[in-house]
Amino acid sequence: MFWVLLLLLAWAFAGSACLRLCLAAVRAAAVDADAGRGRDLTLYEAAFLSGGPARVADLTLVSMARQRRVLLAHTGWATVVDPRGRDEMERSVIGAIGPEGQSRIAPVRAAAATADAVRGLADRLVSAGLAVPDGDGSTIAAGVRRVRTATLAVLALGTTALLLPGPTGMPRELIALWFALPLALTLSCLAIARFEVHPYSRWASPAGQRLLGTLNRRVNRTGGERTYLASVAVHGISAIGEPNLRAAFAHRDQSSPDRPSRGTHPHGRALRDR
Repeated sequence: MFWVLLLLLAWAFAGSACLRLCLAAVRAAAVDADAGRGRDLTLYEAAFLSGGPARVADLTLVSMARQRRVLLAHTGWATVVDPRGRDEMERSVIGAIGPEGQSRIAPVRAAAATADAVRGLADRLVSAGLAVPDGDGSTIAAGVRRVRTATLAVLALGTTALLLPGPTGMPRELIALWFALPLALTLSCLAIARFEVHPYSRWASPAGQRLLGTLNRRVNRTGGERTYLASVAVHGISAIGEPNLRAAFAHRDQSSPDRPSRGTHPHGRALRDR
């Protein structure tokens, strides 16, 4: 009867995961519906709510690159042209590049994402009810991940019970049916969550997601530089249109990290390697 213990474990995984998802959904529904109403998101705020601190760093680099104040080489190097940052985010990026004025893009992105400016932005969004507190495991997104994990656990436990050697005292078809019950519970919770509360956001609260939806609709209707940057804020570096600039972000430190020269193309294109 060892399979009964496995069944109890399956129910424990499924029940606890589904309960926590339901509690997360109730907490989300109880959030003040007026949070953020009557205000517009800044580009930095939209970037954080869409992709977290890393997205804010990416947006800042893209914005500075398009203004030719930072040059981003397709080889993965960043070079400062204008050392005067116009806001806290830009000053964080310039500081991350370092006093030499050149650095690999990957460590710059990582350092800028953990800068005080980004942490302050996150705190303000959390206080306004638009963002989820960092490390909060009670969000709907975290609950959905737990239910998915519980689904895999139920499948693994059920498979183990069916593969147990020797007589079990019960037909294997009936054992499979018993394990199908907690599996049906987890799958139904995932289906309901997909229908009722999708998309699941790691960063934005329900109020923040509403504002992001408004911004996204506005982006689709208008044009211009701000619209371009708003698209990068919402969709990430995949929204970058320039091949050289997109290559700079896609570059990985797998090959020899050739340092670019300080000279630039007369039209401000990517730096040439030495």
